Amino acid sequence: MKQRFFEPSLYHTRRNKLAQALQDGLIVFPSNEAAGMNYRDNTYPYRQDSSFLYFCGIDRPGLFLFIDSQSGESILAGDESTMDDVVWTGPVESLHELSEHAGLDRVITLAEAKNWISNLIERNIRIHYLPVYRGDQAFRLAALLDTGAEAISGNASIPLIEAVVSLREIKEEPEIKELSDAINISRQMHITMMKSACAGMTEAEVMARVRAECLKHDLDIAYPIILTVNGQTLHNHAYHNILEHGQLLLGDFGSESSMHYAGDITRTIPVSRHFTPLQKDIYSLVLQTLSSSTAAIREGIRYLDVHLQAARIIAGGLKDLGFLNGNPDDLVAEGVHALFFPHGLGHALGLDVHDMENLGEKYTGYESGLERSTQFGLRSLRMAKTLKAGMVLTVEPGIYFIPELVALWKKNHSYPGLVNYDRIERNLPFGGIRIEDNVLVTPDRAQVLGDPIPKEIADIEQYRELAYS
Repeated sequence: MKQRFFEPSLYHTRRNKLAQALQDGLIVFPSNEAAGMNYRDNTYPYRQDSSFLYFCGIDRPGLFLFIDSQSGESILAGDESTMDDVVWTGPVESLHELSEHAGLDRVITLAEAKNWISNLIERNIRIHYLPVYRGDQAFRLAALLDTGAEAISGNASIPLIEAVVSLREIKEEPEIKELSDAINISRQMHITMMKSACAGMTEAEVMARVRAECLKHDLDIAYPIILTVNGQTLHNHAYHNILEHGQLLLGDFGSESSMHYAGDITRTIPVSRHFTPLQKDIYSLVLQTLSSSTAAIREGIRYLDVHLQAARIIAGGLKDLGFLNGNPDDLVAEGVHALFFPHGLGHALGLDVHDMENLGEKYTGYESGLERSTQFGLRSLRMAKTLKAGMVLTVEPGIYFIPELVALWKKNHSYPGLVNYDRIERNLPFGGIRIEDNVLVTPDRAQVLGDPIPKEIADIEQYRELAYS
């Protein structure tokens, strides 16, 4: 399939804005390399670096993108495919053709790039690059800059990080379309789970059907699928359990679009046709939290405050159900709610499922004057900063009954009188419930992206009836 691009003018505008933000030195973006699974030519599925994609859209290894922050000139460095390459991979567009799609100024070879960079370094021209997260990036940058790989990790450019975050966190209309496309494929994946999961199947069988929904569109998952009856384990990637009546099945998964924008959706369903009374009560509380949180989102509000509102709703609901005692505000201030809600309300979404977190959550999720909490639960909040129109976020409250955490808190006599340990233990094992949507921040509201994905109890139970019919 021929690679898709946005209009060249979009990439050109992005690069100009980046250059204007720095106005000093040369900006370097290395592409990712193909990584061998067990030998060099048997590779993992290739995934381009997201910032490289953002600024030129070229989805190919072995390249560098250079942006002169003073002149604004943009240069692609790489070597053309040889006939040996073509024999194995087939014909591909030339680097000059790709550079035209990206609106780049010129193309040079890797040898020319090395000589050019050496000259810039001799002239004390500053070289800006982002934090590295893969070994191939570190070694390629080290070779380009004629330094040791160990020196690369500590010298990422803070001005470049801040400028890239400022640009990438505000999504343009073509990006919102890509995100919606990814979410709509993710929708089909979740409906497949609702319509096909039955007692007696393994999690792996359901997972395979779910993944097939994006594979049949020549797409793949945006992150490893979470599909488990042990929903209390937040990132459970095992699929060996057999589904049993009375359990909950939590599915957290999404597809990438053809341009690598991510969908990130969670739904929780009963393995049986219907939720049990307690499952229904807890599910309704999580759904209420999701709805209230989404309604609170708008430009100018801190996501930290939306998270704390969600925590108070959960604490109040669990008090009404007899699991906690006390004033919800006080329970949240003390961190008692985190026994059941130990993660943050959401994170940025875009070309990365946790958008730009390789650049550091200090920049992507926090801001000057807003430091990460050290309190259990609240310290896991990835997005806390003041929201701007154009940001895309996940909203994913959850309630989990984690036997090991309950046992530890009870053993340590944590929050005596505030946690009803006996009532919790009588309802173990329970699992976990999380419901997640992806939203666009606008000046006065949050817009849920994509076509509606079933989440009301009646709608889910209707699909569950189809699974057993």
